[in-house]
Amino acid sequence: MDNKRAEIRSIIKDTKSLPTLPGVIAKLTALAENNKASVNEMARVVSSDQVLSAKVLRLVNSPFYGFSGRVSTISNALILLGVNVVKSLALSSSIFEMMEKNTVGLWEHSLGAGVAANIIAKKLNLPEIEEISTAALLHDIGKVIIKIKLESEYDHLIALIKEKDMSMLEAEKNLLDADHAEIGEWLARSWFLPEKLIEPIAFHHNVEKASTQLAKTAVVHLADVLVKASGFGFSGDDYVPLIQAAAWKKLGLNEAMLENIVAELEEKLVDCKNFSLEIQSEGDTKT
Repeated sequence: MDNKRAEIRSIIKDTKSLPTLPGVIAKLTALAENNKASVNEMARVVSSDQVLSAKVLRLVNSPFYGFSGRVSTISNALILLGVNVVKSLALSSSIFEMMEKNTVGLWEHSLGAGVAANIIAKKLNLPEIEEISTAALLHDIGKVIIKIKLESEYDHLIALIKEKDMSMLEAEKNLLDADHAEIGEWLARSWFLPEKLIEPIAFHHNVEKASTQLAKTAVVHLADVLVKASGFGFSGDDYVPLIQAAAWKKLGLNEAMLENIVAELEEKLVDCKNFSLEIQSEGDTKT
């Protein structure tokens, strides 16, 4: 089993085997660390790739950020969302393009989680709402790596889930000796993402393990559970986990608050579905 973990980590370390844009990201990271760098300089780096720019703008204007139709330039996206969020969107954009084509259910689940996280964070008046939405968007990115880079194992996972009536998480641990949350953490660290995004990805199934980003992790966990319960998208299984006590306590939730969040989420998921269908129809037109 140790060999399987080593194999997955090796795949992640080999950035050439992943649909990332290391040149653009390396430049953006260097500028982000330079106090004298301007927003316009950073925007020029992202804008140097027109396809990447289009993807980032599409995600920024999607339902879960609440800027629908209002962000028209990369520099505006940088100002509104911050460098780290734009950097994460840039890194994830190519992988999510593959997800749209190959795993529509997971794409929709991820979008739905982003919407849910945005609603929860606003209701609770939490800071850094955009970062929380982005962490929720990326929370299952480990599943994308499994699907794209471990295709035969992915097929076995799906079979195992059906045959043994297992959750995706249990099947992953059984077959890969690692789960998608851990794999997502490895990927996020290899991309040098900030801890405020890494911890929610790593611990959205085990909230109490989060140390510095407990509130963000709790929101992403809750968003994941609520979207699964809503039946929106498909994350690999039909299992709806219970809301963990650590998340409930950290967020100070009660039944009335939860009902309020769920009611707003049901409305917003209609917009989310339309956004997903629009993207899919664009893809069909291109093929």
